[in-house]
Amino acid sequence: MRTRRRILDHPRLRKYTSLVHEDLSATYSRDLHKWLIVAPIIGVITGLVITLIVKVILVWMWPPVLAYFLQHWWAIVPVLGGGFALAGLIMQYMTPDPDEHSSEEIIRSYHEHQGDIQIRPFLPKLVAAVLSVGLGGSAALEGPSIYSGGAIGSWLWAKFHWLKLEPRDRRIMLISGAAAGMAAVFRAPLTGLIFAIEMPYKDDLAHEALLPSLIASVVSYATLASFLGARPIFDFVSGASFSRQDLLWSALLGVIIGLVAMAFDITFRRFRTFMVRNTIPHWVKMTIGGVATALCGIIFVSIFHGSLIPLGPNYEAVPDVLQHAHSSAELVSFGFFKLAATLFSLGVGGVSAMFVPLFLSGSSFGVAFAQSIVHSPMIDLYAAVGMAAFIAAGYKTPLTAVVFVAEATGGHAYIVPTLIGAAVAYAVSGEASVSGDQRLHEGVKITDLRHVSVRDVMQRQIVSVEATTTLRHFVDSLGAHHPHAVYPVYEGDRPIGVMLIRAMASVPLPKWEQTTIGELAERRVTRISADVDLMEALRLLMGQRGQRMLLVTDSHGRLEGLLTKSDILNALATRGAGRHFTHP
Repeated sequence: MRTRRRILDHPRLRKYTSLVHEDLSATYSRDLHKWLIVAPIIGVITGLVITLIVKVILVWMWPPVLAYFLQHWWAIVPVLGGGFALAGLIMQYMTPDPDEHSSEEIIRSYHEHQGDIQIRPFLPKLVAAVLSVGLGGSAALEGPSIYSGGAIGSWLWAKFHWLKLEPRDRRIMLISGAAAGMAAVFRAPLTGLIFAIEMPYKDDLAHEALLPSLIASVVSYATLASFLGARPIFDFVSGASFSRQDLLWSALLGVIIGLVAMAFDITFRRFRTFMVRNTIPHWVKMTIGGVATALCGIIFVSIFHGSLIPLGPNYEAVPDVLQHAHSSAELVSFGFFKLAATLFSLGVGGVSAMFVPLFLSGSSFGVAFAQSIVHSPMIDLYAAVGMAAFIAAGYKTPLTAVVFVAEATGGHAYIVPTLIGAAVAYAVSGEASVSGDQRLHEGVKITDLRHVSVRDVMQRQIVSVEATTTLRHFVDSLGAHHPHAVYPVYEGDRPIGVMLIRAMASVPLPKWEQTTIGELAERRVTRISADVDLMEALRLLMGQRGQRMLLVTDSHGRLEGLLTKSDILNALATRGAGRHFTHP
């Protein structure tokens, strides 16, 4: 016993034990092993949900609806108009914000809500998405799939308390779920991974979500494949070689599609903004969009009598474009009618996304380009380049574009031409994107504040104003004694937003007696927990919306404090001076 104790207490052994402990602590400093538990669970649940979505839309709904549409054109308008009206009613009366859904909600939650997705409207949003897509809306399944995966990941964060997950882990689980949804719906795990980490930014990646997104994508894909098979979702036969001239033509095709995509991106964002700001009921907007979408389909099939129709998820159109003879005029028209139908379907608030419409339009433009300009029999090559180019320019996801074409179509031989086309289209389209919530890379990282919480530096002495207070009363009382630039606004005992002093300039002086603070309040203000670290809080304050302050609330929504950029700068100065933060 003494010999054993003497060995354990030997100075050299203690020194090397200390070094091993230090190395292991550094090796596992990011606590990566927790993702080996969390990510597979996200993948399995998401895979099961996406399997059900695919079965409902692609097996039970859209095939019979498509067959009926092709035989009875007159039915397109009432079916689409009625389906969109019903989806609009669901979104208007069963969700807190009818304009927040699909991949845009995931991006916004990642940037502004620490990855928190409300789970209560989850089912109504899925039903609305099924109606929007399954009854002929020009959209696809990736919208509800990405949303479902992201919502599942966000919801599971609250269920794993025993793993001691940090607040920032919720954002990682949100992205991991989105990756799982994308991987399953397109049977392309690498595409799901890359799209999810590319999606939040125009020129950066969500690096922190790489490992869990990879695991969740593979597991989700395997779960769906066990029910529906593992074949690529599109039949795409690619050749084995291409020439130097093909690379030059691919670059030119990238330029053309980049310009078309830029025009579409800008048009879509302006139309979407107009519809969001319009005060007519949401279900009326949706009805108008459904009818306009239907007209796009009717006009196209009345001009070109055939099986192509720019409506619905349109998965069947990919082999049709590639394997059947179509004139270049028909293909170009199909591409533009598809974009117009997508504009009306999603611009009014349709509950889905446009990944498939973009690459389908790109493939039709690519085949027409091969037939009319290059005069090449390798239409598969130019279809692949067109697909990748339009996705890269539309979503600002060039890596996803190339990987998706390779995985989902089996066209691996054309990776180099698709890379060229995607890169050129991405560059030509500039900063234009169909997503209004994508951002440029995060430029501020202050690692010294990583372990300092908002609670340590937030303002607890709060000067607030009641929403029912008139501007005249505010100026005569509170504003005269507390000259701040921004004030929290209460309605009863709940904070509803903030009021910027500069907003008062928009109200004429004679109306100050009737105008209330609540009418000027900015209600889209971010709320955070006091446990969030200052790096996360600073990221929120530095976002493109340029918020002046964050409201620090407890789990019941009660205001605990306020946080501004000045508070964080003061905290940094305090730490730099060698002083320590203490909890109250």
